Amino acid sequence: MNYVEVCFSPADYPLYRENFELVVVIDVLRATSAICTALENGVDRIKPVASVTEAQQWQAEGFIGAAERNGEIVEGFDLGNSPLAYIERADELKGKTVVLTTTNGTKAIDIASEKNRVVIGSLNNLNAICNWLVEQDENILILGSGWKDKFNLEDTICAGAIADQLIESGRFKADEDSTVAAKFIYRSARDNMFAFLRASSHRRRLRRLNLNEDVKYCLTPNNLSTIPILEDGFLVRLEETGSKNSVEKESALRSENEA
Repeated sequence: MNYVEVCFSPADYPLYRENFELVVVIDVLRATSAICTALENGVDRIKPVASVTEAQQWQAEGFIGAAERNGEIVEGFDLGNSPLAYIERADELKGKTVVLTTTNGTKAIDIASEKNRVVIGSLNNLNAICNWLVEQDENILILGSGWKDKFNLEDTICAGAIADQLIESGRFKADEDSTVAAKFIYRSARDNMFAFLRASSHRRRLRRLNLNEDVKYCLTPNNLSTIPILEDGFLVRLEETGSKNSVEKESALRSENEA
């Protein structure tokens, strides 16, 4: 039986990194929700980068630039990390590549990128990613992006929801107290996550920026089916969801076609 464990923030990642080669990165408010939404609504690829400077460099090469710091769009960029923007501008962004940097989420993706497989989770694609993860015969680490390396509630709730489904499948177990805590926080919040998170720090932060509609969207489970996966430094849609070796199979098929 494999393990599933929850890491609350990138600052704790060094304590968990051993024995995990599949990492699920979560930033519910709002980076991973936006990534899932963008890819489901036609964006071809997303280049996640940790710094604004690196995003500016990719933008200068013709990529569509998206940058957020402290909840706001960074000056000089066209987009931030609002998932609703990727719906509203779906026609314009279809088939395009976006370079994205955010306060927390892209930092977590960058840290996890050392592993064999990195996928993106959110409440929006909760069942889709859980159904896929259950079929993977690997130890799984769920990495919350937190807020500037600190614990946050929304990522913990989502991590707990994923861990809960995997453990309930009977194919995974957990040893860490962080996973137990995340699971029970999720169970306490699942009937009304919006109300449960009313006093959370980032929801208050986004409310001050008049981004309540974003919050409502990000806390809506299962309105998306896309599973983003990191391939060669870009986030793309994982098309096959029934096999542990789907990425390898796709690569082999491409090689056969080229031959």
